[in-house]
Amino acid sequence: MKHLDLGVLDDDVLLFGGPYSNIQALEALLAWADAADIDPERMICTGDIVAYCGAPLACVEAVQASGAAVLAGNCEIQLAAGADDCGCGFEDGTTCDRLSAAWYAFAQSQMTEDARNWMAGLPDVLTFNHQGKRYGVLHGGVTDVSRFVFDSDEDALFAREWAALEALTGPVDAVVAGHSGIPFLRLTQRGPWVNAGVIGMPPHDGAPQTRFALLSGGKMRIELLSYDVEGAMADMRTAGLPADYRDALQSGYWPSEDVLPESLRVAVSDRG
Repeated sequence: MKHLDLGVLDDDVLLFGGPYSNIQALEALLAWADAADIDPERMICTGDIVAYCGAPLACVEAVQASGAAVLAGNCEIQLAAGADDCGCGFEDGTTCDRLSAAWYAFAQSQMTEDARNWMAGLPDVLTFNHQGKRYGVLHGGVTDVSRFVFDSDEDALFAREWAALEALTGPVDAVVAGHSGIPFLRLTQRGPWVNAGVIGMPPHDGAPQTRFALLSGGKMRIELLSYDVEGAMADMRTAGLPADYRDALQSGYWPSEDVLPESLRVAVSDRG
């Protein structure tokens, strides 16, 4: 595994996950950062630039051009390797499995050799120092890049992943992760574990806004991101992708809850 240390970043740091081929959300995030005077060297992406939406190559090129630090999510790893699926480990026949086959095949068809080579060179984990504390940044887990980690998981899971991270990077005071799509701030027995959320898909909460994290003054908070949802939906329609994730951009609810713990599932009758 490749580890890259970004050095000392004492001013505000913006951390975001999963652009998910949603160029409208990515452009909105970059505009937010520019308005907040956050330089590219203080922006960190937890991976999965490419996924559900309709502008995979545009997102890769925009992230590259932005100068933000990026680590490899499972989607980058799989696309770089020319693999047949996204590597999320969805069970055969589930809605997630069916829908991932469509968007992954489209993303695969859009990637250039330059994009794949860039993805192949991305680090697996990042570290940086902020106001006297050292942060480790990963995608899903260290033991499994596509591990779904949620706030409701037992401390033992956080402890195992924390130990695996420190075996690679040395001691850290806090961890920032992505992949699961649901943002949270959890104080574990080892220290704070933050999921920065994703910007390309809403967090299954019934609203179209997505999420990212801002580290400011030594404190982490989750921020809302509004963007051109209709534009993202139009890109997906043009790409010929199934309607399920396109509709999710607007409804705020995922088309499948297969990967979610019971506590995060929402009955259809309860959805607005």
